[in-house]
Amino acid sequence: MAADPSVPPTGSRPGAEVSLHLLGGFQLLHGDTPVVVPRGLQRVIALIGLRPGATRCQLAGLLWTDAAEERALSSLRTALWRLRQDPCCPLTVSADTVRLDPAVRLDVDELVGTAGRVRDGDDARNATGALAAGRHDLLPGWYDDWVLLERERLRQLRLHMLEQVAGQHLAAGRHGEALQAALEAMAAEPLRETPHRLVVRIHLAEGNAFEAVHAFYVYRDLLRRELRLEPSAAMCALLDETLAPIRRATRDGGGARRSPGHPGRATGGPPRPASPTRRNV
Repeated sequence: MAADPSVPPTGSRPGAEVSLHLLGGFQLLHGDTPVVVPRGLQRVIALIGLRPGATRCQLAGLLWTDAAEERALSSLRTALWRLRQDPCCPLTVSADTVRLDPAVRLDVDELVGTAGRVRDGDDARNATGALAAGRHDLLPGWYDDWVLLERERLRQLRLHMLEQVAGQHLAAGRHGEALQAALEAMAAEPLRETPHRLVVRIHLAEGNAFEAVHAFYVYRDLLRRELRLEPSAAMCALLDETLAPIRRATRDGGGARRSPGHPGRATGGPPRPASPTRRNV
């Protein structure tokens, strides 16, 4: 494990911040300088970052699932020894636990922290990084069971955060910001109904009935094409509420007035064409 020699050494300065990035791919930085980490050791560092409270036995069991316990623990000891030989090692080791050094900045923690502030009711305007946070998947291309579980957990965390941000902006009348957050959630999971429902509600709040109806039918067609399903009753009811006054207004006042002497002709309209003369064959 060493600083990348292809990168100028200016970023690798004493006391530089160490940061670990797992969203979008593994990257360990010392200052601005990438640190080259073998793939096997990347797995160790990533798991320790994601499971800060795990014991050595738990870490070994997750990393070497097919090995006996003693052999897995021996492999973990070897990996930790290799990591600790490097001055850029981001870990602290105690008797039975291994953690990231408290000074290491982890991008996953930033996503979780932002989502927590939104969940606790912090004003959406203060969650400056909410839209960009977690935009990339956790460790794409990794298929360990523990990675898949954490990836899905963080994906759901981000989706709920974006929907809550959109809802807060909508309630406050900030329709542009609400739409941006809802569309961000929609891009993350196009088949999820909640962000589509939020988009319809936002358009309705702005008085854009056409946009609301269009958004509904775009989602309905997508759902039919991909899953052969229909939108939920709640989504359909939302559209019914949208169209009901439009249909009522069309029925009550939109029809042409009929002339009293000519039930089949509208007042002021063009005359109806004469029926063709029937010919006897």
